[in-house]
Amino acid sequence: MDSRASVSTHHTPPASGAEESAWRFTVAPVDASVPQIRRAVRALLRERGAPISEDLLHGVLLILSELVTNGVRHAALLTPEIGVEVAFGGGWIRVSVEDRHPYRPTALYAEPDRERTGGRGLLLVREVSAEAGGTCGVEPTPLGGKVVWAAMPMTPVPVR
Repeated sequence: MDSRASVSTHHTPPASGAEESAWRFTVAPVDASVPQIRRAVRALLRERGAPISEDLLHGVLLILSELVTNGVRHAALLTPEIGVEVAFGGGWIRVSVEDRHPYRPTALYAEPDRERTGGRGLLLVREVSAEAGGTCGVEPTPLGGKVVWAAMPMTPVPVR
């Protein structure tokens, strides 16, 4: 386990009249950060009484695991800290992971390559988000990096 792994938190209170709150965590780009961010986000959501089901909580934590793992594996050389944001309100929960690597992954929009055994994390993010009735995407940052995010309704979506 890398001793550099730690989680720091910053809370952004909702704007006047807004229902959403956001919490920003930063973690080192090391393997030990993945379970640490899962524990921190689970504790945050329970502490704040986020109205989400256990199934959605598991989905959120799975998505965070995949996105932070990608940051650790693919962006660590250019990213001294990985940013993680959790926001909820207005009936939605949004999680995002930011790194400084300029590569914009396309796997969120691709079909799985049946010949490859790896590289399915973002496909999993897409499917978990969609199954919950949400969506996901990738956005550039002003400093040339990216934010990969997923947003899902906090109430279950009827299965069609």
